[in-house]
Amino acid sequence: MLGDLRAGCIGAIVRRCGKPGCRCAQPGDPGHGPNLRLTYKVNGKTYSESLASMPARRKAEREIAEFRKFQQLCREFIDVNAKICRLRPRSAR
Repeated sequence: MLGDLRAGCIGAIVRRCGKPGCRCAQPGDPGHGPNLRLTYKVNGKTYSESLASMPARRKAEREIAEFRKFQQLCREFIDVNAKICRLRPRSAR
């Protein structure tokens, strides 16, 4: 049985805020972050959601893992059906 699932990946973003007085504007400063984001596509358009807490990150990780499990099950289903099609006798047409 599959649980909640979604396609996507989690990545970390480090950025500079652009404020001249901020520490991130100093040379050698790594910037703000890392901020975790969930990135995914819908109808060819890329979306990104902030994962502001550990529970949100764990939830997204579980959903992505379930999606990958779904993809593997689909591949296995297709492989089994291809074997069935090869073994099924041809009609006498």
